[in-house]
Amino acid sequence: MSRRAAPQNSVPSLFGAPPRRAIHDPNESALSRFMRDEIFAPEKVPGNISIVTGVVVFVAGVFAARTWGDILVPA
Repeated sequence: MSRRAAPQNSVPSLFGAPPRRAIHDPNESALSRFMRDEIFAPEKVPGNISIVTGVVVFVAGVFAARTWGDILVPA
């Protein structure tokens, strides 16, 4: 069974998400624009969660080493 060809001007759907509608507020500060575009953007949330997880594991390791570090070193 043969496959049907796609229309000539079509773009495969696997080349990214549809473009997001840009919000241009003249009263928006640079910090709030950065938070909206880089932190809370749906396409960047998995990467941000990965970064937060790494930082939390690092801080927990430093805390554990400082708290129970004397147990780890033989006397």
